[in-house]
Amino acid sequence: MFVSRFCAAVIMLITLAPVMAYSGSLDSPASPSGTTTVSAGYYEATTLSAGDADLVTGNIKSGVTIFGVSGSSTVVETGGGNAVSSDILSGKIAYVSGGTVTGNIATQTLSNGTTTVSAGYYNATDLATVDADLVAANIKSGVNVFGIDGSASSGSSVGVPKTGQTTSYSATGGEDGDLQKGVAWPNPRFTDNGNGTVTDNLTGLIWLKNANAAGQKTWENALLYCNTLANGSAGLTDGSAAGDWRLPNVKELQSLIHYGVYNPALPNTVGTGKWTEGDPFSGVQSFYYWSGTTFSFYTADAWYVNLSVGNVRYGNKTYAFYVWPVRAGQ
Repeated sequence: MFVSRFCAAVIMLITLAPVMAYSGSLDSPASPSGTTTVSAGYYEATTLSAGDADLVTGNIKSGVTIFGVSGSSTVVETGGGNAVSSDILSGKIAYVSGGTVTGNIATQTLSNGTTTVSAGYYNATDLATVDADLVAANIKSGVNVFGIDGSASSGSSVGVPKTGQTTSYSATGGEDGDLQKGVAWPNPRFTDNGNGTVTDNLTGLIWLKNANAAGQKTWENALLYCNTLANGSAGLTDGSAAGDWRLPNVKELQSLIHYGVYNPALPNTVGTGKWTEGDPFSGVQSFYYWSGTTFSFYTADAWYVNLSVGNVRYGNKTYAFYVWPVRAGQ
């Protein structure tokens, strides 16, 4: 009985004991900003970039990572730069010591009227395109000017070029294929100027790259086509104007012939083999091409060259033959 009453009393005391509540006193500081110091305290989950909006890729140097943020390739050290305007091409901008420097170096151009080369920047070019007279036919044989071997006779007469034939067809000997007389062809024979024209380095003539741009025309219409041909047509980007081009005379047209090949009888770029499409001309037809030379015995006819085998004949001017314009002849 006594034990039961004691236990009941203890239970009553425990039940009547007051419950105490405690409140924390830890500080909750704001996210760090404007300083590298982080105060002690409890922080809510966040990102450091939320504390400082400048912690972004565009503000960090290339190759550096700050708190997981990688730097930008456009952020580089410019303090070591020492360039000035005269070191930089006109229109270009450099960054030096945190500032911009705008270039003022002008792009120079070469002139065919002088040997003087002014100081400055030059775009890549070919000297033969600056001066169309820089060809083998205008340079003395045995002389090399800027990589072009001369083929001009050292005497007062004009040298006759080789025919291109190198095979002997006679048991007797002494034929063209054996002797190969004449002015040697330059190598390369032709230069593709990249503007719709091709220069013959043997004669200095500049030919339209596309040998079938005009199609077939009567002699009078062939003359008209050549006389009005200009930059912007037939693949030309050479700056030529109407009147610069013409129908070649019969000797000029025949100068293209390679008598060692046929169908067509035309050499390739280097001059050592037969033409193929784009090497260097395009659209060459193994057929008749008009010359601008009239047949004097019967003036209703004109001379033409058969590109198939290289023979020269005359025909009525009303016939429709192919047209191959030329310019810059000597």
